[in-house]
Amino acid sequence: MGDSNMAEYTLLIDGMHCGACVARVGKALQSTPGIVVNEVRVGAARFTSDGDAAPVGQAVVDQAIGAIAKAGYTAHLEQ
Repeated sequence: MGDSNMAEYTLLIDGMHCGACVARVGKALQSTPGIVVNEVRVGAARFTSDGDAAPVGQAVVDQAIGAIAKAGYTAHLEQ
């Protein structure tokens, strides 16, 4: 797989206030197939999509937002 198949996305996440929140969101994203977590910090998460293992574009963003929602947070794509 070449790096050209990977796209990076940043989600803004509401309700993250501490290290425990960061850990919960990180774990939720890491357990989602095809998502490679680059950084999770209070208020935001950056990840890439492994084009060989997951959909790209809006489909992978929706997948990540769903995983974050299951962890108890609201997320939206950074514009």
